[in-house]
Amino acid sequence: MSIPFTVVNWQDILPTTHPGETGVAHWQTLQFPGLRVRIVTYGPGYLADHWCAKGHIVHCLQGSFDSELKDGATHTLTQGMTYIVSDNASIHRSRTESGVTLLIIDGDFLAGR
Repeated sequence: MSIPFTVVNWQDILPTTHPGETGVAHWQTLQFPGLRVRIVTYGPGYLADHWCAKGHIVHCLQGSFDSELKDGATHTLTQGMTYIVSDNASIHRSRTESGVTLLIIDGDFLAGR
């Protein structure tokens, strides 16, 4: 995979809407072969509508959220915090009471070996 130098003005990328079990998420997505980069905003009261096995690098830009693991563990992340997980390593879902804005990076490089 080779990505040329790319400057992203996120204001130019239209968001798509993704309803959760409760609340709504808005994604601004930049897609390359084998790599997806997103700014994701979860509105207040958001709970993901599915458990996710995909690997991600998730950085909290603003607000806070809980990353719930299917094994029962919960991790609260606030502004400036990051979590990293490989594909199929920890099944997870997100929830937020007050809303949050995240930078999420995922792609082929996170595939479990």
